[in-house]
Amino acid sequence: MEKIEIKPADSSGLFNFRELWSYRELLYFLVWRNIKARYSQTAIGVLWVVIQPLMVMLIFSVLFGRLANLPSEGLPYTVFVFSGLLPWNLIANAVSGAGSSLIMNRNLVAKVYFPRIIIPLARVLEGLIDFGISCCILFCLILFYKIIPARTIVALPFFILWTIVLALGVGFWLSALNVRYKDVAHIMPFLSQIWFYVSPVAYTLNLVPEKARWLYSLNPMVGIIEGFRWSLFARGASLTIVFPASLIITAVIFITGLFYFYNSEKTFADII
Repeated sequence: MEKIEIKPADSSGLFNFRELWSYRELLYFLVWRNIKARYSQTAIGVLWVVIQPLMVMLIFSVLFGRLANLPSEGLPYTVFVFSGLLPWNLIANAVSGAGSSLIMNRNLVAKVYFPRIIIPLARVLEGLIDFGISCCILFCLILFYKIIPARTIVALPFFILWTIVLALGVGFWLSALNVRYKDVAHIMPFLSQIWFYVSPVAYTLNLVPEKARWLYSLNPMVGIIEGFRWSLFARGASLTIVFPASLIITAVIFITGLFYFYNSEKTFADII
């Protein structure tokens, strides 16, 4: 039997942005298909994007804001926790979707050539729709509590981009590993749950001993979540250690994830 090899017409290297751009319509199609598939047979459709974070916010407000009486840096606890849920939901949904994306598109991967990186990229970009809706909810809460956003809000796009880069890096790692090791699909929800509790979503960084913050900030979500709150409200602990450490870890995850994905994609069609 003749061996069939699926490969690009021009293998010019890792960062072939021209090739990626030439497949932009496929990227758009995958993003739109994923969004339609998620809400096509639901009773309330896109309203789930509103209900889910609001329910989590209300539960946390009762458990941690009222019962545990955790500090919230002078903000209403609902605003405090929702500003932490905003980047967390973006990263959690993107990583979960990207991690299983290649397996979910195995028929497409095994039959035709296209830059495989488009598949996890589409799942990450898909999450920006939910993120935009959640941003509107947060700003409604800010208006309700008559909070004036700080001038540092101009830095918010940087932290959004930072979150996307981290989501892509983790998504590259998990999607490539999930093709080779099916255990990854079972580990992802567990790791996501642990990652949530070690990130300052429901509590402030000030609760972490100052001497241990450099170690704590090796979790890149620490810098991102604290960055969101700082840009919106100019509140938070000293961030001079948190930001550099979290940025460096994010860069390492993204670069190594991209290289691992690129080196592994040659075998995707054979083992998926």
